[in-house]
Amino acid sequence: MSIHGNSNFRRDFYAALGQLLYAVADADGIVSRAERDELLELIRSRLMHRETLTDPYGTNDAWYSLFGFDSAEEDIMSAEDAFQSFADFLDSNRDRIDMETREVCLLLSDRLATSYRHTNRKERQMLQRIRETLLTRDDLSHPTTTDQTASPEHP
Repeated sequence: MSIHGNSNFRRDFYAALGQLLYAVADADGIVSRAERDELLELIRSRLMHRETLTDPYGTNDAWYSLFGFDSAEEDIMSAEDAFQSFADFLDSNRDRIDMETREVCLLLSDRLATSYRHTNRKERQMLQRIRETLLTRDDLSHPTTTDQTASPEHP
């Protein structure tokens, strides 16, 4: 997982990730206790060991995911608005977030969606949008060297 940027950018990324995870948890209109517990576990088990930076108070930057989630919840943000906030952040910073990091975002979203009575229809729809946003936007539509050699000009 590689997020290219200074500590402020990294904290902004984690806060945006928290909003994305809130969008998943709130897709059905209810953030359950099981989803909140799973969020804490995901931060501990999937993010903290990947992040070496801390804020001036010694808090691992990965915890900014929880701060972003809590902020979205306190602001009574809709799942759509939270998702769009993450999508806008990603669009503005696409070159600074590698594919492995995007795959981690997708994995966390999937895990959170299944934490409470499995994944419901609204959560599946949200996960599909997240998958499309993370894995199929502009950066994947640019041809790679391999793709170029298979073009009609390069049989």
